[in-house]
Amino acid sequence: MLENQTFPRRGTERTHAFTDDVLGDADAVGIAQRIRSRDISPAEALEAAISRAQSVNGPLNAIQVPAFSRARDSLRGGAHPDGEFGCVPTFLKDNVNMAGLPTTRGSVAFSPSPVRRDDRFVTQFLSLGFSVLGKTRLPEFGFNASTEFMDDEPTRNPWNRAYSAGASSGGAAALVASGVVPIAHANDGGGSIRIPAAACGLVGLKPSRGRLRSEPLHDALPVRIISDGVLSRSVRDTAAFFTAAERVHRNSSLPPIGAIDRPGQRRLRIGVVTDSVLGHQTDSETTAAVLATAELLSDLGHHVDQAPTPVDPGFAEDFLHYWALLSVMLTVPGRWIHGKDFSMERIDGLTRGLVERFWRNAHLTPAVLYRLRRTGDLVRTKLERWDVILSPVVSHTTPPIGYLSPRQPFSELIERLTRYVAFTPLNNVAGTPALSLPLASTAAGLPIGVQFSAHEGQERVLLELALELEAAAPFRTITA
Repeated sequence: MLENQTFPRRGTERTHAFTDDVLGDADAVGIAQRIRSRDISPAEALEAAISRAQSVNGPLNAIQVPAFSRARDSLRGGAHPDGEFGCVPTFLKDNVNMAGLPTTRGSVAFSPSPVRRDDRFVTQFLSLGFSVLGKTRLPEFGFNASTEFMDDEPTRNPWNRAYSAGASSGGAAALVASGVVPIAHANDGGGSIRIPAAACGLVGLKPSRGRLRSEPLHDALPVRIISDGVLSRSVRDTAAFFTAAERVHRNSSLPPIGAIDRPGQRRLRIGVVTDSVLGHQTDSETTAAVLATAELLSDLGHHVDQAPTPVDPGFAEDFLHYWALLSVMLTVPGRWIHGKDFSMERIDGLTRGLVERFWRNAHLTPAVLYRLRRTGDLVRTKLERWDVILSPVVSHTTPPIGYLSPRQPFSELIERLTRYVAFTPLNNVAGTPALSLPLASTAAGLPIGVQFSAHEGQERVLLELALELEAAAPFRTITA
């Protein structure tokens, strides 16, 4: 799908911060264990992460709000946070509120001031003991699938800086993949955890609707599509995060995840989907990655067969209309939401195009919302005989910088986005968990993610399967 396209190339070599400091190549669980055992100090872990951030943020452009001094101050006097991840360095995505830091949401349409209180999810996240070094970049309001801007440098992929890091959690993905931190906050309203995980070779789980705490504004959306989570380099870290978060706040309407330290023993019924809801075929490398994973699963004893695409092509148009509705909700009352200096004149080309598209089709909204709200029931009915669905994360391999630039004419950009992001939104609308794992690579050496989705509340099934696959086919590392 990217044939005959020409885009600017810059810095094609890999960019990473891994070195023989106190962090090494350890994951978050490993670093937390070393801090608890006093093998390393919280200050040593913090300074190593800051040094790593300073070494690679220039070429990667992943940090929006640095908070290094604040993180240092929090450790002074020996005040070390408790929790499963006590003093493990990390970053928050810059679309959640942490008291004392501004929240830009990736936009230059307003000038944010430091906020006064933590979001509910941030309170839950901080209670796990993390040491927050700052906030990561995202495209404006998280609408794009590449972390690119109108008048600023993009966030670049550590595996090859000529390519996209994905979005909207692109800054988080770049920092974790490059080794600055082992784990970072991300969230997902249409693929924003899974797409950058696929682009940067990471583990990315979008949990079930309501699994973690959320803001009243998110809960009041006509269709609740946004879920918080993390990006990590190991299944162990992702599993440990959700286990620990559940101890702080558990949604009693969902089955507990519990502690996960080994693969599941039950052999699963796994359905394979390779064609998108638009009916388009995926590119050859992406299809090969899915089919190779299906073969591996079969070799491991799982029951694998073909599954139908669970919704018709109209779903993509309905989701795009809902995306456009969200753009209106974030911008029309912009002065009230973001501050008095918010200006529609400063929003980027994608956001503007979505707003205009909504107003042209506003009369369709009631019918669109009705259909989207029924999606969960439709998916359950069509896919009830499978435990897990295996599919691509996106319809083609990670695009180069510029392919999804908001500077593109809106009609061309939205066509590219709709084709590219054709698999992930279904889980957001249905409220079901979905996981990207880095199980393949392109001929050029870029990671390819493969998606696994399950029924509502079945994160444990996905994580146990992920542990099994990680052991059977260890993930590539950027230093290899």
